[in-house]
Amino acid sequence: MYELLVPSRVVYGRNTFAEVGPQAKALGTKALIVSDPVMEKIGLVARCEQYLQQVGMTFAKYTGVDTEPTDVHVKEALDVCRSEQCDVIIALGGGSSIDAAKAVAVMITNEGTISDYVGNQKRFTEKPLPLIAIPTTAGTGSEVTKVTVIIDTKTDVKMMISQPALLPAVAIVDPLLTISCPPSVTAATGVDALCHAIEAYISRRAHPVTDVLALSAIEAIIGHLRRAYENGQDIEAREKMAIAAMKAGMAFSNASVTLVHGMSRPIGALFHVPHGVSNAMLLPGVLEFTKDSAIERLAVIARIIKPPLKDVSDTEAAEALVEEVKQLCRDLHIPNMKTWGIDKTAFDKVVDKMAADALASGSPANNPKVPTHEEIVALYHYCYDYQYDTKTVSS
Repeated sequence: MYELLVPSRVVYGRNTFAEVGPQAKALGTKALIVSDPVMEKIGLVARCEQYLQQVGMTFAKYTGVDTEPTDVHVKEALDVCRSEQCDVIIALGGGSSIDAAKAVAVMITNEGTISDYVGNQKRFTEKPLPLIAIPTTAGTGSEVTKVTVIIDTKTDVKMMISQPALLPAVAIVDPLLTISCPPSVTAATGVDALCHAIEAYISRRAHPVTDVLALSAIEAIIGHLRRAYENGQDIEAREKMAIAAMKAGMAFSNASVTLVHGMSRPIGALFHVPHGVSNAMLLPGVLEFTKDSAIERLAVIARIIKPPLKDVSDTEAAEALVEEVKQLCRDLHIPNMKTWGIDKTAFDKVVDKMAADALASGSPANNPKVPTHEEIVALYHYCYDYQYDTKTVSS
């Protein structure tokens, strides 16, 4: 049996941001806007407020979410939600703001703290407040997923929680909101979406519907990410990327991510590397590690993005895909961990903890080739100063 869980309503297209007013009005009486300082600075929070005012809806706001959402952000936003007696949540921003808002929506009606729900130790038994998710990046796909990732500030662990209660009630995907993304953010979030789609397709939990979503997303990302990176005003590229990120989100939310995400979360938690960047740092190296256990599926991807590969063997096609991903990372100027500035001594001290945390997340178990602790440690070292311009050697 297969299952596909997505928001009950998805509104997408240019200028659909204005729909936040009517959608919120249909769900509640007072909204809590959860966002970040950048969205406030560039005026998107103010626009959201205006759209709510136009339908006569009152609101409060919490704009303290950082580049990586933490349990502290969740607690602070919860305090605002309770004191202001809000009954609908609006998430505006990248994946961090949306993930924080998801945690607020469920924790306002359920007991304990968000850490109690990691690994399904507890289930959300009470209905969450309705959540409207409005992404301003084309990357995480969090607007359509049943997943949130929150940093536990006591343990420096990224807590990945996946339950249907975390699904937004409404996703509003307006590609015009992504125009404000600088090239570096466009690159990182775009490769994050590519990770979601590739991982969903090769996941041990993939199924026919997620396959369709993942392959469609991959084709669009490979075809348009460079354009969006090189010219942020390319509206067609922005639109294709926004829809692709949404499809990739639907795919991985239902098929699960694999080794890249399992290894990425500890990097973000311990070294405060933005999620999309840490995923991008790992993707080529992890594909090399996984390749021989996913030849056929990687070959399918390769032939979709490069039709002439239909005339070569699966092995050659899979190797060509890895080279294409490396070329993409070069074109987008993706740094490795060393170039990003992660101190090697500090890295060496925590690499065992990172490997343990990666395995504990459960994501590596979905990989076609399930790694041991020692293999993950070796992969971290390999990716630390990974060279994107080195030809992959066939094993």
